[in-house]
Amino acid sequence: MKNANRLSLNKVSKELLFILDILKENSKNYPSRDINWDLFLDLILHHRLYSYIYPRIFDKEEFVPQHVISILNQLYKQNTFKMLHISGELDFLNKIFSQNKIPLIVLKGPVLGKDLYGDISLRTSSDLDVLVPLKQLLQAETILEEKGYVKDDYINTILNDWKWRHHHVTYIHPKKGVKVELHWRLNPGLGKEPKFNELWSRKRVSALTKHPIYILGKEDLFLFLVMHGGRHGWSRLRWLLDIHQLLKQEVSWSFVERLLKRNQCLPIGAQALQLSSQIFNSPLIPSLKKLANTRRGVQLAQKTTFYLENMVNLHTDPVPEDIANYHSHFLFSIMSWQQKCYYLFSIIHPLPKDVETLPLPKWLHFLYFPLRPLLWAKRKVNKLSL
Repeated sequence: MKNANRLSLNKVSKELLFILDILKENSKNYPSRDINWDLFLDLILHHRLYSYIYPRIFDKEEFVPQHVISILNQLYKQNTFKMLHISGELDFLNKIFSQNKIPLIVLKGPVLGKDLYGDISLRTSSDLDVLVPLKQLLQAETILEEKGYVKDDYINTILNDWKWRHHHVTYIHPKKGVKVELHWRLNPGLGKEPKFNELWSRKRVSALTKHPIYILGKEDLFLFLVMHGGRHGWSRLRWLLDIHQLLKQEVSWSFVERLLKRNQCLPIGAQALQLSSQIFNSPLIPSLKKLANTRRGVQLAQKTTFYLENMVNLHTDPVPEDIANYHSHFLFSIMSWQQKCYYLFSIIHPLPKDVETLPLPKWLHFLYFPLRPLLWAKRKVNKLSL
């Protein structure tokens, strides 16, 4: 990479830089540093990297204290048991869905550990993400509820905007301790993405179980991981490590580039390639290097260092105001011009809180479009008057 394109990590903690040294391909010796080992562990937990890092340092006591290695060993074992448990539940649900003729594509979870790392114990996962056709979503929800799952989030909607504003509902099994995110889209919002039938036509069979479990084709997987990681600012390095692992596999990269272009994801594709190449020394073929080194790819990659410097957690509310503001601007910056148009439309589209502000009969809900600015202003006035 050209020096002008180097990622500036000047404000990143020495503990995270040490972790990045461990993660780099072919790393064997790690430079000695005055490490805060409590922060080191906090960062590994935050980035969900303990299962991948432990096998790389379990015999490196000259660099890492024994008590730190012991803690990582415990986390590694706990994750292995959890992945085995989740894998068994995935196999069970997959068979049930198959018996009910509901096509199911598994997006994440233990299948990614097997597919990208060759071992489910090397990747962490907190839940199962599965994709079904929208027309069979209700049937899939009914099956989960019959099997003891409880819906964890209920979506308020107006004019059926739930179909595009959201992309999954969450179910939790209180006894089994398993969470399932049931998707009907890969991503929230109005942005372009492959239809279910298209993804189904390119599906692969996971090597996780004997009974066939279907996963995304490698090219679609790259697109999905890029969309997901970019949407979260790559705030957890595990997501970027997935990209690195996929870049080492045999993939039709020319088709990946077409997918990125077709789904208006070239900017975040370039960002992901730039980050993976710089942080993990990922191998890039010439056409991917060219994409990664575009001016926008370099600029967007640099914007993600904010998340590394601040150990940002976007999954626990309330998100601090400064973090929320930065992330809002970041999301707008990674959009293509088409996606920005979709976003602007989503802003003027009525929201469920408009119904709360001024209840109207369902057949008059179309009036919320012209009324939206007034309702927004009314809420602001009410808030200031409190």
